[in-house]
Amino acid sequence: MKIQRFRWLLLIVGYAFLLTFAIGTVQAWGAKNDLQVYFVDVEGGQSTLFVTPTGQSLLIDTGWPNNAGRDGDRILAAAKLAGIKKIDYVLLTHYHNDHSGGVPQLVDRIPVGTFIDHGANIDTKPGGATLEVWDAYQKVLATGKYNHIVAKPGDVIPITGMKVTVISSDGNVIDHSLSGGGAENEYCKIPDNKPMDRSENSHSLGVLINFGKLKILDLGDLTWDKEMLFMCPKNLLGNVDILVVSHHGFRPSSSHALVDGIHPRVAIMNNASTKGGNIPVLDTVRQAPGLETLWQLHYSDEGGPEHNTAAEYIANPQGTEQGNYILLTATPKGGFTVFNSGNKQSKNYPAR
Repeated sequence: MKIQRFRWLLLIVGYAFLLTFAIGTVQAWGAKNDLQVYFVDVEGGQSTLFVTPTGQSLLIDTGWPNNAGRDGDRILAAAKLAGIKKIDYVLLTHYHNDHSGGVPQLVDRIPVGTFIDHGANIDTKPGGATLEVWDAYQKVLATGKYNHIVAKPGDVIPITGMKVTVISSDGNVIDHSLSGGGAENEYCKIPDNKPMDRSENSHSLGVLINFGKLKILDLGDLTWDKEMLFMCPKNLLGNVDILVVSHHGFRPSSSHALVDGIHPRVAIMNNASTKGGNIPVLDTVRQAPGLETLWQLHYSDEGGPEHNTAAEYIANPQGTEQGNYILLTATPKGGFTVFNSGNKQSKNYPAR
């Protein structure tokens, strides 16, 4: 009797081990097939890290210069969470200091394969912050340690695991419809009274990212007049699942033609408490047709309780600057989850 019980015990333990192994294998397989996107908090700049199922990585922008290496450290922390030891591609949308100022501190912390940009800097005021950032970036390229791509509209970035198509670059935009695009855009009829911007912002290198059935749009600080070129009269992009809100939520970007026309399910805003998050943009994004959630890296002091998104969707609440990030994890079938590292809460968005 004792021997029989012992055999049954061994059988049960064996089945439990096999079940645990099988579940672990399925979970690991799922993780290997996911896209990870870290929205790093660089206090009102931009730095977004994509890690594909093939293990390759794309960092869009590097945050601010100086700040005792704060932004470089936060990017490195995101890379460690993602399990990578190298960034294959660094895409600089434009050369303003909140987007490209962190290049020197980044390359001091982690190996980089290739830099991608829109070409020459147009903000050439002597002694200006943009010229300093440009000069520092040129010194990094001059070391000869890195590959360099100047991207043009229509180009596809040679990263594996997702398709990254250049939409805008150096003041120019695509002149043809992408998959799912080409329909008349009814939202072009909504008037937008926005300030003009002829700085580096209007030359931003913007991309549309396809991962399986999922579409993510990141236009850097591209201005509303450039948005109109590919949104009106026809929407050349079609619908988009994830909108990285342009220009941190500043007024010169995010026209109705763009925000309403692409019907995003989710929008993520790289704002700071006192930078970006302007009331008109907060309202435009929150009220966009089909939007399920606006996520913000920071509570906008300008927006106040009436215009900010719900508190659970803000990584760094009012009065805090803790460097909390937002993580998007997506499957090729189009489903995704957004995680707020500030309150450790997440929201699941099933595939459509």
